[in-house]
Amino acid sequence: MAKFKYTAIDSQGKQVSGRIDAPSDEKARAKLTSQRLMVTSLASEGGASAAAKASGGGKAKKKGFSFGGKVSKETIAVFTRQLATLLQAGLPLLRALEILQKQEKLPALKSALANICENVQTGNNLSDAMSQHPKMFDRLFVNMVRAGEAGGVLDTVLDRLAMFMEKSVKIQKKVKSAMVYPAVVVTVAIIIVYVLMVKVVPAFQKMLDGQKGASMPKLTEIVVGISDLLVEYWYVTPVAVIGVYVIVKAWLSSRTGKKIFDSMIFRIPKIGPFVTIVSVSRFARTFGTLMASGVPILQALTITRDTMSNVVLADSLSQVHDRVRDGESLSVPLEQTKVFPAMVTSMIQVGEETGQLPEMLNRVANNYDEEVDNAVGAMTSIIEPLLIVFLAVVVGTIVIAMFLPLIELIKKMTGG
Repeated sequence: MAKFKYTAIDSQGKQVSGRIDAPSDEKARAKLTSQRLMVTSLASEGGASAAAKASGGGKAKKKGFSFGGKVSKETIAVFTRQLATLLQAGLPLLRALEILQKQEKLPALKSALANICENVQTGNNLSDAMSQHPKMFDRLFVNMVRAGEAGGVLDTVLDRLAMFMEKSVKIQKKVKSAMVYPAVVVTVAIIIVYVLMVKVVPAFQKMLDGQKGASMPKLTEIVVGISDLLVEYWYVTPVAVIGVYVIVKAWLSSRTGKKIFDSMIFRIPKIGPFVTIVSVSRFARTFGTLMASGVPILQALTITRDTMSNVVLADSLSQVHDRVRDGESLSVPLEQTKVFPAMVTSMIQVGEETGQLPEMLNRVANNYDEEVDNAVGAMTSIIEPLLIVFLAVVVGTIVIAMFLPLIELIKKMTGG
């Protein structure tokens, strides 16, 4: 009889630790599951992981080596859907994994699946095997699979997870498509302005220098001065661009900078409401899917918070988590954060009162998914004219600055 140290999540969502006697890690996990504990780590008293013991010789299994780099979320969504379909058709887990590993063409995912198959074959849980590949299977994915294993409904959970990922990818594509046009216009504007400043303006300057009596208005002097700097110190431009990029990236990487940026973005007309809609949709979809899969509410809140890219929303969920842990209902602290729309908190309150919180959360997510299309159209409708006006003002200013001296010269030549 071996001794194992474990860390798990109880039915109240609290983390607990302890020791248990069992002949193998599978038996230890079964005992803990029967006590309504969700195991997050399990290791033998000697310090080697249970997974390592199962693999033989006390040697830890190597993590899968990814040859092809990062795997896209869309690819993982397709894999999840295929695995759910095979399990629902009655195939054993290991056989389903072997089929998917054999047909996979992407080297990174194929390598990871080979490692996962090997781990499952030696008796390890699917969630533990997947946790060795965090770049492909994040914390949300692993915890949902673990909940499905604990409840004996892995195929159902994988089906929910596939649906969740498919909708997340769809929303992500809509957001990216909304940003393509602004990015193209800004890039073209920068190229046009740069060409004007380093090619056209110097040509006009030479022409004006050859004309006696031609004066330089203040606007022209400023434009010519900038042009001279760009031509004479051409190497400064890429250095400056890289420097600004590094500084901005470092600032956004800091928690303070990210929090300031995320707070500001909510106040931008059209863009702020768009970010709110996308963020609330993601929150409701993630949280609802976790709750429907049997993950305890406190653990679900923690996982959902960690998936939020907006620091303001993540901090709000941390406050909600603490108050729910202290015994409050979910809807009250959510409403008091002033971040989530009143309709969302009202629907969550109804879900709590009727005992259908997961279903209500998914309904909220569906409603907001439909609003994303309208929000994309509204945001694009205001960004397009603003960018066109911006480009016209910049280019027009340069053109006017070049023609002002010619106008002054013509006036002097015509006496008026």
